[in-house]
Amino acid sequence: MKGGEALDNREKVKEGDLNGVYSLLKVYNMNAEDMLKKITDEMPGGFFVYRAGGAEEIIYANMAMLRIFECDTMDEFTELTGNSFQGIVHPDDLEEVEQSIWHQINNSHYDLDYVEYRIVTKNGNVRWVEDYGHFIHSGIVGDVFYVFMSDATDRLQQQEEEKKELLSEQREKEQILQQRIEEYDKELEVVNQEQLRHMNVIEGLSMDYESIFYANLDENSIQTYRHSDRPEYQFGGGRWLCEFEGFDTEYIQTWVHPEDRWIVEEATNPYYIRSRLAESRMFYINYRIIKDGKVEYLQLRVVNVGPEEQVSEIVIGYRSVDDEIMREMKQKNLVEDALGQAEEANAAKDAFLANMSHDMRTPMNAIVGFTSLAKRYIDDRDKVWEYLNKIEESGEHLLNLINDVLEISKMDTTEVNLEEEECNILTCVEEVHEAILPKANTKNITFLLDLSGLKHCEVYSDPEKLNQVLWRLGSNAVQYTEDGGKIQVSVRELKEAGDDYVSYQFVVEDNGIGMSESFQERMFEPFERQKNTTMSRIHGTGLGLTIAKRIVDLMNGSIEVDSVEGEGSRFTVTLDFRIRQENKSQPDTDKREALDMQQGYKILLVEDNEINMELEVELLRDEGFVVDTAEDGSIAVEMVKNSRPGEYGVILMDIQMPVMDGYSASRAIRSLKDPALAKIPIIAVSANAFEEDRRKAFECGMNAHVAKPVDITLLLNAISSTLYDAAG
Repeated sequence: MKGGEALDNREKVKEGDLNGVYSLLKVYNMNAEDMLKKITDEMPGGFFVYRAGGAEEIIYANMAMLRIFECDTMDEFTELTGNSFQGIVHPDDLEEVEQSIWHQINNSHYDLDYVEYRIVTKNGNVRWVEDYGHFIHSGIVGDVFYVFMSDATDRLQQQEEEKKELLSEQREKEQILQQRIEEYDKELEVVNQEQLRHMNVIEGLSMDYESIFYANLDENSIQTYRHSDRPEYQFGGGRWLCEFEGFDTEYIQTWVHPEDRWIVEEATNPYYIRSRLAESRMFYINYRIIKDGKVEYLQLRVVNVGPEEQVSEIVIGYRSVDDEIMREMKQKNLVEDALGQAEEANAAKDAFLANMSHDMRTPMNAIVGFTSLAKRYIDDRDKVWEYLNKIEESGEHLLNLINDVLEISKMDTTEVNLEEEECNILTCVEEVHEAILPKANTKNITFLLDLSGLKHCEVYSDPEKLNQVLWRLGSNAVQYTEDGGKIQVSVRELKEAGDDYVSYQFVVEDNGIGMSESFQERMFEPFERQKNTTMSRIHGTGLGLTIAKRIVDLMNGSIEVDSVEGEGSRFTVTLDFRIRQENKSQPDTDKREALDMQQGYKILLVEDNEINMELEVELLRDEGFVVDTAEDGSIAVEMVKNSRPGEYGVILMDIQMPVMDGYSASRAIRSLKDPALAKIPIIAVSANAFEEDRRKAFECGMNAHVAKPVDITLLLNAISSTLYDAAG
């Protein structure tokens, strides 16, 4: 498993770079996220991001990954790999690959890790790939790896062929060398034994070096064992011995890059050699030469082959390191490209924050401004009423904005679960219609319902998510339909899908402003708006359609759009539901009677925020309730424990509180010995409004959940339903 500590390499975007990104966005009429996706999709090589822990889930993959794996669609790629890094790597290579990456990460936090391994494509072909990756620790998205991948099969096959050729050449060279050794053996009787030892040492170094020299600094002599064509003039014509000082002067002036000449001159200076070899038996330098107008990289290595206490006998070798340097430069370029992409991502984030800042400050400005005006004209009832209506409208917009941002963030970071429970489609549609109708009336919009095609109302589904889809589509229709327009929501059954399932089609149609064809291609992407708030004068986050689409996908349904700019839009959602036997429920009047019977009883309000407590107390007292308050969960538990059975009709419980939170307090109340006290209905009234928050509230023994900010109508409905259910 990959992991380990790594540095957070997020960096601030420079102002100049940000302006450049904005310019590109304007030229191509794209947002930053689309531009980033376009860039990564048009990269010649593969690029993907996956989580460092767990199943190593793939977060993102570009289009090149499909080509590498011979997949036509991202769904095929996901099915082939199991949407994880472990599914990408050939099983026989996985353990070695992950160990190599772990080792490289632990040895360097800044370099890309590099591995080669096999993959199996959709067509069953085994291919070799190169993997340049890097580990990132982020407080926002967690521990992830980003990886650049390219198909290395052809290169490795070519290397294998070249290796065979090299082996063949090496065998030939070994044969030649063997012939030379045999010739040398014949001359051993006349060759000085000390010189032969030096030659054997040089022979051991000669395999990788194009030029090798043996030098004696005390004697100021240097002799060649092997040399390239560059110092041919110095040792040509059968010469193999000359003075050491200045032996490479013409070579340096003729071949070495002007900027590197001083490096080579210093490295072959006797005084410099003695000082360096006094510290270590070997040192080397890299430098550039110019050959045929092109720059190549060489390495000069100096080794002390004599006694350590006296530096005199040395071997100097020259070898090409051009491939190594080029690979390092390539890795550096990859890192620079990755940093550029990170800067683009930061630019996208900044653009989103800028839009959110504008869209949030607009209603906040109205709230603050009209509050100030209401105070100024406090005695003018008509003006104050008008200002309060505008404050309420701006508050609702701000709440919707916050809810959308939190909802999409939750979808991106947490697995969303689908609940299957009893659901009445007629009730869902009518509730959405009633919720949206007041806004439609303010714009004089005709809002019609067509339920003539609905035969089976009772099904099993997730009514909350169904309502959310219909509400978002209906709200969009009202928002983008001009005054005096028309909206129609229709529901009809298409056909039975088998096993007691029926396909339902929900259509939301309007004659509003419509959408351009170009926008329809990206309308389900997060934060996409055909025009921003400033240009269109219509407030929105660009998240409503994204959330609706994701919910429909979660419900295994489909959503289709037919829109013409200037004429209107038609959204069609198709979902399959399992039908159930219809039950006659008690009318809402019975629940209201249950609420009326409890009015006059005490409500225990548990709330740590002073302003929220004051507001909720006033709202409840206006409805005729007697209210006791507790500042945290521990106080509430003691008050319930010391109360008389039946004294409190219901408990309204906040969740996040000091000393004891609402979850712990609810569990404590449910554990009281007196069953009459332990069964007091508890309703969560909290800003923790996600689905798992609701689930956790029910698991702790609460009876219902109402999200803040408090809507008194919804709260009263929750109280009446809870009291009705408790009355049995």
